[in-house]
Amino acid sequence: MEQDATKPKPKQNSWKRYLPMMILAVVGAIAGFLYYRLVGCASGACPITSNPYISTAYGGVIGVLLGYIVTPGKKKEDQGA
Repeated sequence: MEQDATKPKPKQNSWKRYLPMMILAVVGAIAGFLYYRLVGCASGACPITSNPYISTAYGGVIGVLLGYIVTPGKKKEDQGA
């Protein structure tokens, strides 16, 4: 019976921890595309806003970074400390 208490618990729903990061990545990508579409760059000289793929990728990266900030970390009990 004591061996059952020392077994590590299986990780259930560990993907839910990264849900804010995934949602903000999608929102950032949509915002990047909308920025290209609505603001854009008429002359084509702007490296970020003149291409929809680049502006969408930049928006997604910004969303991931913001999502990383708001993603909750592991508790000390979970880390074994």
